[in-house]
Amino acid sequence: MRLGKSRQCFPSCSSLRRVDEDEVYWRSEKGSEELEWSYNSTHVISQLTQCFTNAMIGPRAWIGGFFSRATNKRNEKLLDFTLTPLQEQRLKKLQDRLQVPFDETRPDHKDALRSLWNAAFPDIALTGMISEQWKEMGWQGPNPSTDFRGCGYISLENLLFFARTYPVSFRRLLFKQGGKRATWEYPFAVAGINVSFMLIQMLELHSEKPKGLPGINFIKLLGEDDAAFDILFCLAFELMDAQWLAMHASYMEFNEVLKVTRTQLERELSLEDIHGVKDLPAYNLLYQ
Repeated sequence: MRLGKSRQCFPSCSSLRRVDEDEVYWRSEKGSEELEWSYNSTHVISQLTQCFTNAMIGPRAWIGGFFSRATNKRNEKLLDFTLTPLQEQRLKKLQDRLQVPFDETRPDHKDALRSLWNAAFPDIALTGMISEQWKEMGWQGPNPSTDFRGCGYISLENLLFFARTYPVSFRRLLFKQGGKRATWEYPFAVAGINVSFMLIQMLELHSEKPKGLPGINFIKLLGEDDAAFDILFCLAFELMDAQWLAMHASYMEFNEVLKVTRTQLERELSLEDIHGVKDLPAYNLLYQ
């Protein structure tokens, strides 16, 4: 998996607005079959936040029609949901993780990044923390630390958890081994950062207490499993890849794929018979 080099850059969780010039540029390039990633952009992953704030419900969700059981009455009841001491403790722990930026000067952060490389390429020695080799994993440039802006260290923790807990699934997505792939694929590592950010927004983790049904139900799952967020990241990544294939998506449609992925996860997190994160229908994708 080698990525090319040109002006284009990947959607970002760090930008809070659209750049009109980029919009014009992308539209003018939409017909091109040879879209390439940029390694010289001033922002590492561009303009994705707006796409996450409103879920998009439509016919393109691959199994979306099967999961709409939640009623308005049930939603109103759950708005009065009170956290248990354990749920409150684990939510606080997760929110503390969100506040940690990636720091390339910290030894533990560098060690985690090296561990991710070793999990992805166990037979290939990493030549340095700044190296063209990182592009092979789907980072935008030779220095992965710049790609963490906006999501922080937790996105690296998510990727590393994925690699260690579900190594077969991790490598299948990393090397795009399943399904009929598009001419231009999404870059694995940067896509993972965007999945982390999407989940943070969807679950309202920056709020003192979620108000939406998916976020409320997630707190219940977190009370059952301290690793619920990391597991949810893994299945969300798998679901995003499945949506990518089902929609026969191209580079230009990555934002759309993420919207549909978010919609599907919101529906699954609204089911009544979910008692643990492993009960979510999408969890089965980790073992296909």
